[in-house]
Amino acid sequence: MSACGDGGASEGGGQPNFIAGTDGVSTAPKGERRPTAELAGETLQGRKLNVADFRGKVVVMNVWGSWCPPCRAEAPTFAKVAKDTESQGVAFVGIDTRDTSRTPALAFEKAYDIEYPSLYDPTGKLILDGFPKGTLNPQTIPSTVILDREGKMAARALRPPTEDSLLKMIDPLIAEN
Repeated sequence: MSACGDGGASEGGGQPNFIAGTDGVSTAPKGERRPTAELAGETLQGRKLNVADFRGKVVVMNVWGSWCPPCRAEAPTFAKVAKDTESQGVAFVGIDTRDTSRTPALAFEKAYDIEYPSLYDPTGKLILDGFPKGTLNPQTIPSTVILDREGKMAARALRPPTEDSLLKMIDPLIAEN
């Protein structure tokens, strides 16, 4: 995984069953989506969190680090869209990576008014183990992976999304039965 990447073209190993867009967004059709492995651990606040507990909701997972300039640039968008879509059955979960201490990550969340939980993954192990190769796995920092209501990977952005592009990934999943 590259640090603070720009959304390169590599899609990982295996035979991907998704469509890579020219805007850094890839999507998987409903019948071809794959689940993540277990994504569970401790949040920045020290609470236990398992992403599987959000099954039944659309889950927006953002991989970030407090040290990453594009992560700082996209943070206000995530904070706003998280608040705006919560009542529609959307949950946001961050994965803070490569912060060797929780202190800068907690300061990041406070500075950008991030109210949703973030799993603490200083070594990147959760990211590497949680998203199988050849899927819509995060490959850069920042990356965003959106899970459908069944916990399957439906969309991924390898670039910081705008509010509009983030909603274009979320809205179809909200509408799915």
